[in-house]
Amino acid sequence: MCRGLALKLEGKLLTRVEQRRKDLRFPLPVEFAQRLTGRRIVRIARRAKYMIWELDDGTAVIGHLGMSGRMVLGLGWPEVLEPHDHLIFQAEDGWCLRFNDARRFGMMDLHPLAELDAHKLLKGLGPEPLGNAFNGPSLAASLKGKKTSIKAALLDQKVVAGLGNIYVSEALFRAAVSPKRSAHTVQGDRAEKLAAAIKTVLNDAIAAGGSSLRDYVQTDGELGYFQKQWRVYEREGKACWRCNCDAEKTKGVKRITQVGRSTYYCPRKQK
Repeated sequence: MCRGLALKLEGKLLTRVEQRRKDLRFPLPVEFAQRLTGRRIVRIARRAKYMIWELDDGTAVIGHLGMSGRMVLGLGWPEVLEPHDHLIFQAEDGWCLRFNDARRFGMMDLHPLAELDAHKLLKGLGPEPLGNAFNGPSLAASLKGKKTSIKAALLDQKVVAGLGNIYVSEALFRAAVSPKRSAHTVQGDRAEKLAAAIKTVLNDAIAAGGSSLRDYVQTDGELGYFQKQWRVYEREGKACWRCNCDAEKTKGVKRITQVGRSTYYCPRKQK
């Protein structure tokens, strides 16, 4: 999402911003639209699952899509706005961005850029999984002493920032690690393989435009297609990727519930 936004909006002046309600998941900042109108977006970045727009006045826009949020780009101000288009941003060259969120679980906030790490939603987050600081030894150190399952640990944003349920299941499969394994036992070579698998899964997903589940679309309105590459997720009872066993006898991929989320795994390949 951030890469798509950056292509069209980075370096551009916001000439018109319309706010169609006072809140999303949380109340929007006072005079939110007015404070953004006339500001230039210097850079669009990301921290964990949050979008960060760096503005020319030293302010950062922090955004999150929530469960059903969509950000869709188009040329020109829309002739007809959809019922759940809550925020509309137009840039100086005509590109227009709509933030549509039917359930209103998304959010946007303003915060001083220099104090970004102190924001209540960002402080305490773990390392970025695609950053150089995240590797086998750093993952092993974060997991040391943790008695929870490795699946639960990887969903903990203090261990590693931004991993979601789908990508944890897929990474654990690629690393041949059981989601039920106690987190503190993922050390040494096992941690190296898991850290590498996490990076590979995320890069593959980004290249495919993400995974489309119901509401998610890319900034051009197209669906993401990584779900076509899922190796275990939502494949309960089916053979996992490159399976050489008889799925009818083994019952294929298993589904269990961990920390309130569905986990999919192959008990024959993941230990």
